[in-house]
Amino acid sequence: MTAPTAHSTSVSPTAARIWARSRGLLIALLVLALGGIAIAALKSGEQHGRLDPRSADRTGSRALATLLSERGVSTRVVTSTAEATAAAGPDTTLLVTNPNLLTDRQLSALRTSTERASGRTVLLAPDQVALDALAPGTRAADPADTAVRAPDCTLPAARRAGDAALGGVRYRTSASDADRCYLVDGLPTLLRLPDNAAGGTGPAAGDTVLLGAPDPLYNHRLAERGNASLALQLLGSHRHLVWYLPSVSDPATAQDSSERSFFDLIPSGWRWGLLQLAIAAVLTALWRARRLGPLVPERLPVTVPAAETTEGRARLYQQADARDQAAAVLRSATRTRLAPLVGVPPSDIHTADVLVPAVAARLAAHGESGPAPHALLFGPAPDDDKALVQLADQLDDLERSILLQERHAPREHPDS
Repeated sequence: MTAPTAHSTSVSPTAARIWARSRGLLIALLVLALGGIAIAALKSGEQHGRLDPRSADRTGSRALATLLSERGVSTRVVTSTAEATAAAGPDTTLLVTNPNLLTDRQLSALRTSTERASGRTVLLAPDQVALDALAPGTRAADPADTAVRAPDCTLPAARRAGDAALGGVRYRTSASDADRCYLVDGLPTLLRLPDNAAGGTGPAAGDTVLLGAPDPLYNHRLAERGNASLALQLLGSHRHLVWYLPSVSDPATAQDSSERSFFDLIPSGWRWGLLQLAIAAVLTALWRARRLGPLVPERLPVTVPAAETTEGRARLYQQADARDQAAAVLRSATRTRLAPLVGVPPSDIHTADVLVPAVAARLAAHGESGPAPHALLFGPAPDDDKALVQLADQLDDLERSILLQERHAPREHPDS
């Protein structure tokens, strides 16, 4: 006869099961990573050459630099504060494309150099920190959408240019002689401050121009309305133009960053990001905790072999290192099965003073020897897995010996 095939009831995780359980999460993480890489690539492409007079990209400024060169204005590109302060002079326009990247020390150095010169300083969308250093007394207001607007001021450059694409940051100032142009809700998006209004102390009269948005300088918007005329007049009022492109690789930036704390280096919106992550974690916990009340038993749609459920529960005990609980379950089951065999009533199954003497008497009556019944049925929890396995074997031997005695015990005939 052919031996019956043994069916394995192992629930050990296999590669197929692990993949089936985790593939959804892995695919979601992969999609998220690819999306982040794509967004980063697009953003890096958009930032490449932004406001760079050497770039022909849509957001570059090569067309404006070419027009300035044709009108006799020399353009010098600098990427550090030291170069910018050294190039500032009496017949020079200093354009700072991103003053919000500058540290306090860099802003202070620029302030000192522009005070000594009689040229013009043009700042693109400066925030309040940059304004406090380079245009004291000026406040930044909420930004507005960029759109074609009329100048609505007496500044000659703006009146000659006419309508232009302006918007972005709006500004407030108490200077009476400041030129306020391209208003949005009564606040200018182009503000010209004379040297005394900007806090200058030099003997010559320079000025500071604040542009709320850099759109008139872009290649793809230069030909719209009066953008080219406005940009040429603002940047071409002197023979030399210093085009300052602030960079995080500037040694001055690295020096200041080393003196700042960790929280100073984190973007200002990290608190809101942390709050969003906390809310997402709470929502995820609520979503995963679908059973908030007591467990409700239900019938399974299929019949599960007892061996599988037993092995599954055993593996749960093993994963939790619950040897004490596993030993208690084994001992309780053994006591429940032994009690009727040795004549102990159900009410005393788990009472050592009643069950242990009955078991010991049964073993002694048939000359059985082995571990003390009390240590097996009511002893301490095993110290390791090996001791737990040994306890299970000894309980099986104890139960088997009493069962054999019960089977071989002489019984009286019913008719006797």
